[in-house]
Amino acid sequence: MEQKAKNQTVNTKMPNPRKIAIIGCGFVGAACAFALMQSGMFSEMVLIDVDRRRAEGEAMDISHGVPFAKPAKIYAGDYEDVADAAIVVITAGAGQKPGETRLELVHKNISIFQSIIPRICEQDYRGILLVVSNPVDILTYVTARLSGYTENRVIGSGTVLDTARLKRAVSDHLNVDSRSVHAFIIGEHGDSEIAAWSGANISGIPLNDFCELRGHYEHSKETKRIAEEVKNSAYEIIQKKQATYFGIAMSVKRICEVILRDEKSILPVSSLMYGEYGISDVALSMPAIVGKNGVETRVPIPLSADELERLQHSASMLRDVLDEAGM
Repeated sequence: MEQKAKNQTVNTKMPNPRKIAIIGCGFVGAACAFALMQSGMFSEMVLIDVDRRRAEGEAMDISHGVPFAKPAKIYAGDYEDVADAAIVVITAGAGQKPGETRLELVHKNISIFQSIIPRICEQDYRGILLVVSNPVDILTYVTARLSGYTENRVIGSGTVLDTARLKRAVSDHLNVDSRSVHAFIIGEHGDSEIAAWSGANISGIPLNDFCELRGHYEHSKETKRIAEEVKNSAYEIIQKKQATYFGIAMSVKRICEVILRDEKSILPVSSLMYGEYGISDVALSMPAIVGKNGVETRVPIPLSADELERLQHSASMLRDVLDEAGM
């Protein structure tokens, strides 16, 4: 049974499948709002930020593009406005400062979520929570625990973007459409992520076989290079332009599309683990069927002994951070 927050209002509104709320109007939140406006999926979008004027400015700016897209009401609001949203996207949080440790950032953002999540719960919210803020796996776990919502309704953007980066890198290497590349980044959205090469294929053809078809034979060297490129791409972007936001905005658009249309698509979103692959009590990314109710079920994929060991190590690292943060 879901926990109810103190002083919670009684929400008689069912989620409106044409309404979305975005909490946090920084670079990522604004880019997500812009991508979602262009998609035409939602006719109502509310932007919420601790800086109300920032939310108002972003809402005005994005709404000026509506005449070139589909009709939509875009406005700055407050937590009361999330009550009937189908999806609440949470991008709020502090960025990591030079010299700041990962644990310090975790403490800071957990504190922010401890103020945000109860405000959502007070509205008797019945839709899907999509966590995008970093560290996303930690904050997805925190959101699930603070909200008390059934875990299928609490989703982290996880390694959806990392997987898109992997597909692009492989497609560049093989000169093939990235949509024909079937492979996943799993585990943590971060330094301990794993490229699950064991099950990778190009339209059903095993990856190594397709590589040889295209004249590439140094499989171990190239897969290692590509995995490192994918893992470090965010650092490279940040070094060049101080932040990443367009790629994650498209990832959020895709996740929302899958939920809204009940596509039953398989995405590597972050959600709580309950013994799969010997992993429990953490949230991390594994392929899962996603639809209108959130995560329906995880999809088992083949892993080598090394990939499984690295996945369990990734989970252990996340659990250590949660322990240190008192979660």
